[in-house]
Amino acid sequence: MAEANDEAKAVYARFRRIFGGDTTFISRDARKRATVVPGSTVPFGGGRDAVGLGDVIDNLTAKMGWNSPLAQSELLASWAEIAGAETAEHSQPVGIEEGVLTVRCDSTAWATQLRLMRAQIATQIAVRHPEAGIESVRFEGPNAPSWKRGPRAIPGRGPRDTYG
Repeated sequence: MAEANDEAKAVYARFRRIFGGDTTFISRDARKRATVVPGSTVPFGGGRDAVGLGDVIDNLTAKMGWNSPLAQSELLASWAEIAGAETAEHSQPVGIEEGVLTVRCDSTAWATQLRLMRAQIATQIAVRHPEAGIESVRFEGPNAPSWKRGPRAIPGRGPRDTYG
């Protein structure tokens, strides 16, 4: 009976070493995993809160430096809200280059009217889309036909020199 007792103790000691009861035989990796960082096992501890998808996307765009291009595209998409519905029917933002928003208008009269409203439109842009980086707004009328381009264009004054 004493032999069975000794054998049981030996098996018990071996299992204890193998399955983690004895800390002298634990590998270095197991000791690293066993270390507990204070607050990490608390259900509502730091870093364990659920984060909304919008917040994750905002953090990603800020980290990657995409805020300005995204704000510029939002500005172009919301032109009707910025300028007004009637004004947006007769004008269209064409693009943004080096902080200048270019808006093409249906006629020179609309371009002139929007030039008079430039301060109000620039204020709306600064309030609604400050990340866009718009420094000024340029309004253009419709493009007139050019005598300088075409399949048979030649250098010189063009057709004006034959008009008496």
